[in-house]
Amino acid sequence: MSSQPLINIPELIDANKISSTQMWIMIMIGLTVLMDGFDVQAMGYVAPAIIKEWGVSKANLGPVFGAGLLGMLVGSLALSTLADKIGRRPVLIWATIFYAVCTLATTQVTTIIELQIMRFMTGLGLGAIMPSALALVGEFSPKRKKVTLMMLVSCGFTLGAVLGGLLSSMMIPALGWQSVFYLGGISPLVIAALMYFFLPESMQFLIIKGKKLENVAATLRKIDSSVQIDSESRYVIPEKRQGGAPVAELFREGRAKVTILLWGVNFMNLLNLYFLSNWLPTVANSVGLSTSMAVLIGTALQVGGVLGTVLMGPAIDRIGFFKVLVPSFAIAAFTIAMIGQSTASLPLLFLVIIVTGFSIIGGQPAVNALAATYYPTTLRSTGIGWSLGIGRVGSIVGPVLGGELIRLNWSYSDIFLAMAVPTMGSVLMLLLIARELPLTIISQKR
Repeated sequence: MSSQPLINIPELIDANKISSTQMWIMIMIGLTVLMDGFDVQAMGYVAPAIIKEWGVSKANLGPVFGAGLLGMLVGSLALSTLADKIGRRPVLIWATIFYAVCTLATTQVTTIIELQIMRFMTGLGLGAIMPSALALVGEFSPKRKKVTLMMLVSCGFTLGAVLGGLLSSMMIPALGWQSVFYLGGISPLVIAALMYFFLPESMQFLIIKGKKLENVAATLRKIDSSVQIDSESRYVIPEKRQGGAPVAELFREGRAKVTILLWGVNFMNLLNLYFLSNWLPTVANSVGLSTSMAVLIGTALQVGGVLGTVLMGPAIDRIGFFKVLVPSFAIAAFTIAMIGQSTASLPLLFLVIIVTGFSIIGGQPAVNALAATYYPTTLRSTGIGWSLGIGRVGSIVGPVLGGELIRLNWSYSDIFLAMAVPTMGSVLMLLLIARELPLTIISQKR
């Protein structure tokens, strides 16, 4: 490549194959997201052991679960904005260190109140991981593979939850419930050290902020060793600098309608995701299935989610967000309604749950990737973080709403019919978003 006074960073990334440097960046961030998923689910793994050891009721742990979700909500809203001010790299590293230390401190708690406080604190750090991770992955990805790579990294969250369950089932009987938190605290510290020494900051972020341009040159040379950079070189980002408060900017320059609709899709989808994750095993057990079969029912939902995450990304890169997400959520509305009608047939029940997981769990990373694609560099982490933050209100509402409907003696068929409504709401809002976005975002095909 000949010497160029002007170097367009996105064009250079798009023109080259994915380098070993970019793959290493994806691996480090993917490991961070994997441990994020492990730690988010850690409380669920250790809850039965704590109930037995401390002699407390199941109801006592309700506020503990809620505290973790509340912490994640606050972390998403507050720290995602910080990542658009000081950088994705420092927020990702220090949030990882913070939640790792809090997780280790959880091994020393002896009361429900202490546990509740530590889960809230841990949630603050966990809430900052996904927005910064997806922003950084997107900014190091070529357009032709951007959604695929963001969704593959997001898949680490679900894999972390599954891996955590398998490891916890072996560790808790042998080493006690504290061992889960030791693993969940030490592993992120190791990953944070790797990121500190080897993870670069987003080049687009540094150029827009106008700082540490020598780091941009060093990273570019690792991605493309043939690029010629000298003292006359200037970097180009086809975006303008945003002014004002990042959250307020989400509503300026014609972004208000899409921002509100993205928040609505996140809210509806996470409401259903957490309702299904929390109540499916209980419902299965209540209709006469064994405890082990009820656990498999819950696992089937996650398996469907992994398949959806892996397969939707390439499809979106080929034909666009809305041609994949709209039919997927429409199918999910049907299969959620079918869950309550399928309890008499085990094969049919497994099928509709796997399809539901494919669409609902697999669709969530796609919605996150849509936000990452829509917002410019200066607002990307804030846009993702606030969409997820508002969505996490739904993650709190979903399980509570399910419990209330059960308390009101609704039949399971009626409950699942009712829970199909939010998914149809997601379909409608996605169609409205499609009307607002330019063709380059509606279709990812290159």
